[in-house]
Amino acid sequence: MITIALVSQKGGSGKTTLATHLAAKATQAGYVTCLIDTDPQATAAAWGDWRGKTDPEVITAPPARLARVIEDAQKLGAEFLVIDTPPFAEAAAREAVKAADVVLIPCRPRAFDLHAIQATADLIRSTRKAAYVVFNATPPRAPALIADASKMVESFGLEVAPMSLAERAAFNHSTANGRTAVETEPRGKAAEEIDQLWKWLCERASTPPQKHASGKAL
Repeated sequence: MITIALVSQKGGSGKTTLATHLAAKATQAGYVTCLIDTDPQATAAAWGDWRGKTDPEVITAPPARLARVIEDAQKLGAEFLVIDTPPFAEAAAREAVKAADVVLIPCRPRAFDLHAIQATADLIRSTRKAAYVVFNATPPRAPALIADASKMVESFGLEVAPMSLAERAAFNHSTANGRTAVETEPRGKAAEEIDQLWKWLCERASTPPQKHASGKAL
């Protein structure tokens, strides 16, 4: 079973949007997928409600029960787990990182957001888990901004994913309907970016980007 954790100590980084898109992409790729929402605001769980009975399965879990929920999901046949975490909650982030095979740190390439990454970097350093910053909501055609932000992130001892997600209406419009940009605009730029991130993530997790025809509910 592959477990991906989305962590960031700053709110508004796009964790939930990225978590829902990756969970839906894993389902589309044929993996039995579970999205675990540890945020008290339960935004990912709300997305699951809006989505209806369509996979992936979305489960809420307080950080203290995360390990048990993951164990139960694996017993029920889960092949791919995505953990969404709340901001400003070190305990929740620590539990998610501990359980993860790969950690993704969504971040807007802005000064305040980059400064907030230092706390997450300290947490990652203590666990020695594979972790990558994913620049999110970036202005289109801003290579200099991304390059400068990448240098700052690397100075914290973190690696940067080779692709970023631009600020696109397709992300917001699709999640508001319990869907993803890949589903609502499969030929759009947002879907292309998610597809690139998914393939790269599968390489990091040593798992094929396409497993079988369709996932099954837990």
